[in-house]
Amino acid sequence: QVQLIESGGGLVQAGGSLRLSCVASGRTFGNYAMGWFRQAPGKERDFVASISQSGRGTNYADSMKGRCTISRDNAKNTVYLQMNSLKPEDTAVYYCAAGSVAGAASRQYDYWGQGTQVTVSS
Repeated sequence: QVQLIESGGGLVQAGGSLRLSCVASGRTFGNYAMGWFRQAPGKERDFVASISQSGRGTNYADSMKGRCTISRDNAKNTVYLQMNSLKPEDTAVYYCAAGSVAGAASRQYDYWGQGTQVTVSS
């Protein structure tokens, strides 16, 4: 089992920045690819970004390319999502997830956090 706890969400004005963190406990963090997803009210959960076990491979949703950076610190069991130039349409609950492949599909991930709310005001 892997337990994931997100933090760093909050209310920010359009154009602002946030850095989300996700701390993992349980099994060896470095064995897992990590992903960030988000879900707005009434919408499906969408892929945001993913990172490979080593951190050398990253992937981003088109909507977030150039505006966010995913990174990880395996010594701290933590994955980060730095988001810049935030827009009101980025408002959602953001989830981190752990799996064996750094894919863009939620079904590729086995463990999920509880989520952290990000609200971007216009």
